[in-house]
Parts: sequence; structure tokens; C-alpha cells
Amino acid sequence: MSDTNDKKPAARKPLTLKKPGLGGSRSGSSAGRMKSVVVEKKKKKLIGVPGKADSPSPSTRVAPKPSPDAPIDQIAQEARKQGLSKSEYIKRQEALKSAAAEQSKKDALRKAEEDERKRRMDEERKALDAKKKAEDEAELRRLAQEEEERQREEAEAERRAPTVAQKLLAEDEAPGDKNALEQAGGRIKKKRGGGPKAKTTTKPNDRRRKGKLTIVSALSGDEERQRSLASVRRAREREKERQRGQTGEKLKVAREVTIPESISVGDLANRMAERTSDVIKYLMKQGTMATVNDVLDADTAQLIAEDFGHNVKRVAEADVEDDFIDIAPEDDSNLQSRAPVIAIMGHVDHGKTSLLDALRATDVAAGEAGGITQHIGAYQLKLKSGQAITVLDTPGHAAFSAMRTRGAEAVDIVVLVVAADDGVKPQTIESISHAKAAGAPIIVAVNKMDTYEADARKVETALLQHEIITESMSGETQSVHVSALKKTGLDDLAEAIGLQAELMDLKANPDREADGLVIESKVEKGRGPVATLLVKRGTLKRGDIVVAGSYWGKVKAMMDERNAQLKSAGPSIPVAVMGFDGAPMPGEPFAVVDSEAKAREITEYRVRKAKSDAASKPNAIASMEQMMAKLQGKEVSEMPVLVKGDVQGSVEAIRSSVEGAGNEEVQARVIHGAVGAISESDVLLAKSSSAPILAFNVRPNRQAKDLAEREGVEIRYYSIIYDLLDDVKGVLQGMLAPERRETFIGYAEILEVFNISKVGKVAGCRITEGRVERACGVRLLRENVVIHEGMLKTLKRFKDEVEKVQAGMECGMAFENYEDIRKSDQIECFTVEYVDRKLD
Repeated sequence: MSDTNDKKPAARKPLTLKKPGLGGSRSGSSAGRMKSVVVEKKKKKLIGVPGKADSPSPSTRVAPKPSPDAPIDQIAQEARKQGLSKSEYIKRQEALKSAAAEQSKKDALRKAEEDERKRRMDEERKALDAKKKAEDEAELRRLAQEEEERQREEAEAERRAPTVAQKLLAEDEAPGDKNALEQAGGRIKKKRGGGPKAKTTTKPNDRRRKGKLTIVSALSGDEERQRSLASVRRAREREKERQRGQTGEKLKVAREVTIPESISVGDLANRMAERTSDVIKYLMKQGTMATVNDVLDADTAQLIAEDFGHNVKRVAEADVEDDFIDIAPEDDSNLQSRAPVIAIMGHVDHGKTSLLDALRATDVAAGEAGGITQHIGAYQLKLKSGQAITVLDTPGHAAFSAMRTRGAEAVDIVVLVVAADDGVKPQTIESISHAKAAGAPIIVAVNKMDTYEADARKVETALLQHEIITESMSGETQSVHVSALKKTGLDDLAEAIGLQAELMDLKANPDREADGLVIESKVEKGRGPVATLLVKRGTLKRGDIVVAGSYWGKVKAMMDERNAQLKSAGPSIPVAVMGFDGAPMPGEPFAVVDSEAKAREITEYRVRKAKSDAASKPNAIASMEQMMAKLQGKEVSEMPVLVKGDVQGSVEAIRSSVEGAGNEEVQARVIHGAVGAISESDVLLAKSSSAPILAFNVRPNRQAKDLAEREGVEIRYYSIIYDLLDDVKGVLQGMLAPERRETFIGYAEILEVFNISKVGKVAGCRITEGRVERACGVRLLRENVVIHEGMLKTLKRFKDEVEKVQAGMECGMAFENYEDIRKSDQIECFTVEYVDRKLD
């Protein structure tokens, strides 16, 4: 064996060194070197073979083979026993281990497939059992229907055979065995040829049972079944009625059936007092497969009702709102005097809430953010004279125009507050127009008379332009000079309100169902939707079912402005009501209805109508603006926002103000506006719409806040509507494309055109007017026609690049990406700047 031989003997241990002369052999080479080689002889061992004397005893059995992660000495020992190296032994053990893992995986997969096959077989078995059960039930129903038809035929035969019935009556009068009825039934069947005579037995229970239909007898096809005792009794009752002079047949009653625009099959059957199965059979005969819950149109329902012999009254779906609010005139004997409802209106910061505070001797203005009223406050006050008045404090900010409109519609008298040092302002004029539209008389309260600049005469003169003529100017409008800060003139104001209310002679009927207006609504944590209602007529009691807009509810609790619990509220009393299933829109009329079914019917109709109106009548103004913008090659950029507020009126005001803040290029769109705290669903909606959340006097719960932080949804908090509108306008202004402004700077005339290598054509020019600046905009004029517009690439004087060249000097100019220049062409030079735009 040579040193260069790479082959290794199969299953042989690595070479080891031994002492010379111990079983070694000598190997020579061409160089004459001697090498000692150890030769090992392996013996075959038979382990555990039966019948062999040399098989090892249990004490000498081979130990389990070590795993690859066993100690190194144990692995080396086992490897030597098998004639392998340590690496080969470890690889073999790993291969065996992976093979065992693969086999176990295959076994698990085979077991899962077997389980799945068993599950499918179980499901198929269950399906077959269910199908068989359904078929059995259908067969039983068919048998029961056949039995019903047979009994109907027997009853008809009995009606046509009076002699047999008379015999039955005679047998009934004579005392006898109870089985006579059974025998009489058998005689009737025999006379009709309907079957053999019933067998008589000694057991009365068997005779009674034999005439009854059971599942076993129906499936076995027993032909000897006789009539039941109840059937014979019914026959006797019909005969008795016939002998009393009655026909024994029910007369068909023609009913007046009210049919709306759509009605279900079951509801139509109930209104006709017909069986639902008869209506379904009729439809099947007409070729229409229908179920109890299928909806029919009005024409189809009318045809069905007329074919059944009934009279039809067609009504529209909107008729559910008929008599929702009773507008019939009241009997004068039921009318009683009520407190006047006044609204304090005027421009922002003219002292409306401060004047009300002075009347209430409380400080509400300090609790309003920014010192401005952002809600409609409803209070009932008792003046020093003992007279009670209901006051609505409306906001004066321009964004709350809708609130002022609702305030004017709900009141009897409008107190117009005008600051003596400020005069008539835009919201003052708007309040006057609202009061005139509502037909409410106006009392002018000239406030801030304690200031140095106060001039009441100037205010009254300015009101003349708006047809408000005060008493001091020979008019009919009362004018009172007050100071909310010094609390002066308050008695005169109260006297003016009382005088005006006395002239109006305000009365209402408290003994009827209540109705009125929703002043405000909100969602409070722990209390749910809370609506502020102003009762105009009737008395609202706890437990009444109230409908307002698209929401209804049962009055669970009523509170006044001091959070005192009330059991009832009469005319002109504002109350906060709990129990609605949602926050109704402010300004919606409310009324008490008779039942929950009526309330659901009205609200469901209003919800359907609102959805259909929204789908069929999109915003025409926005659509026209978008159409015009697209026609001009412009796309309207929209900023989606999500608005959450504390009360419904604030949400409505923010929505109208935000959506009206844009122009024909940029707009803000409120994708969702609601009352209450910010929830997780609001955050998810804002995330999907890429919209920020504008929170007005509300906060998110903990889960919604964490979700907003994870999803990157921005929530901006506001307590003053000025700040909210300013931020929205700032974002919209940033969305506006900047305005491009072009400024003319000079003219140049081309005297000669030079063709320079590596540069191209260069125009040798003289500046005829103004100046030319490097990198300015240029227009190439040829015979006063613009043939190119671009940028100036090179401006040189002699061989130097210069910043500008003044009039009368010569220079060289080259254009960017344009070389079609000729002698005598004119060059118009200008600069361009982009200016940020602002919303109007």
C-alpha cells in the first residue's frame, strides 16, 4: 500500500500507532522506507439468535446506541465498534433520526386524512338522515291533508243525508251505550260506501282509539279506521243548527282591506282574515311561488284582495305620518294660559348670555369656551312679578345660523340684543330676518349702556334701515336700555316681556298628548341620548312614547335646567328627556304616539325616505361645481374630515361651516358627523378615508386613543369654533395651487445669428427696452407672432457670462432646447414667480 492511495477500506477503523511486532505488517515503498500497518480482523457476532449457545445473556446485551448529542467519548466508542469515524457515525445517526421524523410526519398525515374521511362520511350520513326525515314529514303531511279532504267530503255527505242525521239525534236522546256513536259513524260510512263496518270489541278504550289517526296507522295504510267521536259530534251540531233554521254555512264577509305601497303575504292574509295557505295557493295557481314573508306590490295585493271578495282601500306609504301631530283647533274651554317663550338673539359678543345671566342671577358665560355661546340654552325663569318665562339663549356666531333659525321658530317673543357701543352688525340683521320670518314680535334690548361710547339713539336710528321702529321714534317696537354688567334696566325688560305676552294672550291645552320641538340633543356617557324638548301643547309624562325625526323612545326620565327630576312637563316647559334610541336632529317636531308599533312604523318610513332621497338627489350645487371644474380642465381637491361634537347643534353648525369654507378648486367634505365621544369605529373610518378627526368638546375613550396612535390617525381637539374653522381654512389654502405671476422686464432684437461648435446657435442681440437677466423666461417673436416660449440658457457680454444686460447694450443669448432663431427676430424677456393663494 502506497502513501498516495486515497481509497479507504470499507468499514475499517482509522489507522492507529502500535508498538512494533504486535500484529503489524511491514509495507515498503520505492524509496526503501518501511512503514508499520496495523491489520484488524472483525468477527461476526450473532446477538439474540435462538438456538445459539453463544447468544449473549440479558446481562450482556448491547446498550442502546448514543445519539449525536451524546458525550464525545461515548460516540467515539460506539463509532469504533461499528468501524466508522466519528463524523460518519454522527451523520448516520442524524440520517436515521430524520428518517424517523419523516416517518412520524407521514403517519400523522395519514391519520389526519383518515379522520377527514370519517368526518365526511359522518356528514353525508347526517345529510341522508335529514333528507329521509324531511321526506317522512312530507309524507305525513300529505296523509294528513288527504284525511282532512276525506273528512270534508264526509261532512258534505252528512249534510245531504238528513235522514241518517235524524236517526243520530234519536239515538242521542235515548239512553244507551257510549259505543252507539261509533256504530252510528260506521253506519254512515257503510251507507256512503266508504269502507267496511267497524269491528266491535268489549273494551271501550279500544273502540275510542280505533277511530283516531296515528302515525303508525297512517303509514301502515289501515283501511278499517272509522270516524272519530269528534267528527260525529260536529255532524250532530250542524244538524241541530240546521233544524233551528240556520243554513249551517258561514257567510262570506267582505272586509275593507287597507293596502299600502308594499305589503307582505302574511300581512295581507291577516288584513283579509284569510288563511295564509289559501293566499299562497292562489299565488301558486297564478304561477307565482311565494312565501309568507315575500313582499307584494300594491297592484298585486289589490288583485288578490278583490279576487277573495274584499273591498280595497289604497294608501300611500307616507300616510303613516297622518295624524302624527293633531292640528285640529282646540276647544276654547280646554285652553289655559301658558308662559311665554322668548329667544335672546343678536350679534356675537353683544352680551346676550350676560343679560340672561343677570336675569337668572347665575354665571353661564364663564362656562362657555371663549366667552361665546355655542349651544342653545333653555331655561324657565320666574321674574320678580311672579310671572314665569321660558328663555332660549341662541349663539351669535355666523356658523350657528341654523340654531338661530330654530330658536326663532320655537318662540313667541324675540329679544334682540344690540350693543350700544357697537351698533347693528351682520348677525343682528340676520336675527331680525329670522324673527320676521317666524312672525314673532321683537323687543329691542340696547345693552352695554354703562360704557363710555354708548349711544342708544344711534342704535335705534340704524334699526330703521331694517324696518324696526322703536316707540321713541313713534313706532310699535318696545326698546329697553339695559346693562348686563351693572344689572340696570332688568325690571324694565321684564315688564316689557310681560306686557307683550299679555297682549298676545298665549294659551294651550294641557290635557292632550304632548307635542313640540327638539331644541338640542347630545349623547352623554352613562345616560345615552339626551334630547332637550320644548313642550308647546299638552303634557309630557314619564312613560310616554315619543317620536322625533328618525328616532323614538319611551320617556325614562325628565329633568329641568337644574337637573331636578320631573314626572310631567306642561306647555312652555323645556325638559331634558332620556330614553331615545338616538340623538334627534335639533328643530325636529316631536309628538307622543299611541304604541311602540306606531313609533317604529313612522321612524322606519322616515329612515327609508331619507336613504332614497340621499340616493336619488345628490348635492346639486357641488355636482355643478365639480362639472364646471372638470370642463375647465380642473379637478376639485377634497379634504375629508370626520366631525364629533358634544351636541347635535354644534355638529350641524360645524358641518355647514366646514363644507362652505372652500371654493371651486378645494373643498372640505364631512364624511361623518355625530354626537358623542370618539369611538374605535370612528378611528377606523377615519383611517380608511385618510381623514383627520375634529373633536369639538369631546374626547376619545382609551381604546380609541390607543388605536388612533397605532394607526396614525390625527385627532384635533377644539372648544372654540373660531379655531376649528381657522385650521380648516389654513389646510384648504395649502391645497390651493400657487398663483403664477409674470413680470415683463425687457425686449431684445437679434442682429446676427452665430453657429458655435459645442454650443449651437447663439443670437447676437441689442437690448432695445428694459433689461435682460440670466435664466429669465423668453418668448421669440417673429413678425409679432410668438413662435417659442422657454428659458434663457446663456447670457454673455463679449466672452464673459453676466447676470444682466441693460438697454442699449449688446449681448449674446442662447435658448434652452431651441435653435430656430433668425435675424430680425424679437425676444421678449420676463420673470415668473409663484405666490401662495388665500381663500376668499
